[in-house]
Amino acid sequence: MNTISTPRRWLSGLLMALALCASAHSQAPAPADNAAATEATAQVMPPPPPPSERMPLAQAPKPETHNPYGLDALWHQSDAVAKTVLLVLAFMSMGSWYVIVTKLLEQGRMGRQARKAETEFWGAGSVKAGAEKMADGSPYRYIAESGLDASKKHGGLHAKVDFADWVDLSIHRATERVQRRTTTGMSVLATVGSTSPFVGLFGTVWGIYHALTAIGIAGQASIDKVAGPVGEALIMTAIGLAVAVPAVLGYNWLLRRNVAVMDDVRDFSSELHAVLLASKEAA
Repeated sequence: MNTISTPRRWLSGLLMALALCASAHSQAPAPADNAAATEATAQVMPPPPPPSERMPLAQAPKPETHNPYGLDALWHQSDAVAKTVLLVLAFMSMGSWYVIVTKLLEQGRMGRQARKAETEFWGAGSVKAGAEKMADGSPYRYIAESGLDASKKHGGLHAKVDFADWVDLSIHRATERVQRRTTTGMSVLATVGSTSPFVGLFGTVWGIYHALTAIGIAGQASIDKVAGPVGEALIMTAIGLAVAVPAVLGYNWLLRRNVAVMDDVRDFSSELHAVLLASKEAA
């Protein structure tokens, strides 16, 4: 009984193992079939383009940055008083720069006229001929013509004054008028340099007042509520200083240049006075 059942158990186990092997073999794909499938897929899908022909990836747009504490925010958030202060400071700055540029051009022109008088006026045969060589509007021609007129008008009550004193008075008066013309506009620079910081300070005080009022109404005193309005108000002081510093520096610089220019004018006047006295004595 046991001898017959043992071969049967061994045969049934063998058949079961063969069945499992056949099932696994049928489920695994054949290598030929895999190669055919790969070739068919390659024919259907095109090859990828080279790196040089690939389309660049779309770049994400950069977020726009907005400064809520700059000059633009100050202008749009300020009231009429603050805008008036800003406009006053802008006009003061433009006026000071206009004076600086025009005075520099005028001083350069007077320097060229001084060199021309040195080379042409004193080489002429007479004071009248030398004056005619000078350009119209030249301070040297104006002083020379004033001296000539004084020498010709020494009569009547003027004759009671000594001729030398009369000519010296006329030339001195013409020289002083030239000096006043060179200082024209300097008062603008002095005014701007001395008042623009206070104008900016007024704008700062006004801005801080409105900032504190707005904070009190809102009932919030956090740093983000205080820093913005107070920082915008302090910009007014910075603008006032930016207007004042060039005006003060320009005033001092032009004043020193005027001294050098007027030294040449006074030397010319002294020499002209001596020439007119010598001409009168020769006549």
